[in-house]
Amino acid sequence: MEEKLTLFKNRKRFGIEKNIDIIFKNTALVLSSFVAIILLGIILVVFFQSFESFSRYGLKFLVTSEWNPVKDEYGAFTAIYGTLVTSFLSLLITIPLGVGTAIFITEDFVPKVVREIIGSFVELLAAIPSVVLGLWAIFVMEPFFRAFFVFLHNFFGWIPLFSTEPTGRNSLLAIMILVVMLLPIVTSIARDSLNQVPKKLRNAAYGIGASRWKTIFSVILPAALSGIMAGVLLALGRAMGETMAVTMIIGNSNAFSWSLLSPGYTISSMLANQFGEADGSQVSSLFYAAFVLMILSLVVNIFAQWLVKKFSLKY
Repeated sequence: MEEKLTLFKNRKRFGIEKNIDIIFKNTALVLSSFVAIILLGIILVVFFQSFESFSRYGLKFLVTSEWNPVKDEYGAFTAIYGTLVTSFLSLLITIPLGVGTAIFITEDFVPKVVREIIGSFVELLAAIPSVVLGLWAIFVMEPFFRAFFVFLHNFFGWIPLFSTEPTGRNSLLAIMILVVMLLPIVTSIARDSLNQVPKKLRNAAYGIGASRWKTIFSVILPAALSGIMAGVLLALGRAMGETMAVTMIIGNSNAFSWSLLSPGYTISSMLANQFGEADGSQVSSLFYAAFVLMILSLVVNIFAQWLVKKFSLKY
């Protein structure tokens, strides 16, 4: 195969073919450069729009929670805390559910028809608009879990995460709706990664006497780990940037609280709620918060690329 490829590269080519190759190469280079140019342009625009707030508050903006347009004092710690907590806790719940579902629909635990039906229903979750999920969370999820939240506060109120009495919409509801939204992403990518594991690895494990569960946890999952990690971090990026459903259910309170049972804020929900009516330095502060969100998302994506390369296995 390599000899044929070498002969193909070294073949005699006519002038028109060389010109077409050059045109195609340059065109592809220009088009691919647009992605980097657009990304750099967005970062620069957001940064320059936030420069007034950045020069005034500096890094203090990241560790203070006061957001008072009347006094012209702004801090985004509550929104940053809400973004990180809702994203990571929802991901912590989604990973075992998504990977477990992927294992269930790729292994022969049930007939193929049942596995296909379950896989289709999981993928249909991704097609539901976030505003519909937000309405479902308000009218169905919140009343359903109300008694459970009271139970958490009564029996685990000594833990800071459950220290406040539940009063309707709160951060824990936002975490739960994010789990619903992230589940199809993690499940679909994990399923594709598991299906791409060579069958010879499974057969080799069975050949040396490994059980099904031993094969799954010691052979198949490690082989698919890079793809699963990519799906998990893609879901994390989605959770950090989710706006509508979270805005509808999180309560949108800038008063800082460690408790998940109290109303909270995320950067995306803060931008959605305030940007339309903001003016003066508040606009710059919102751009500063948006810039922080972009940096967090870029860090997650860079970390994802590094993890995929680190854990990728060659077969």
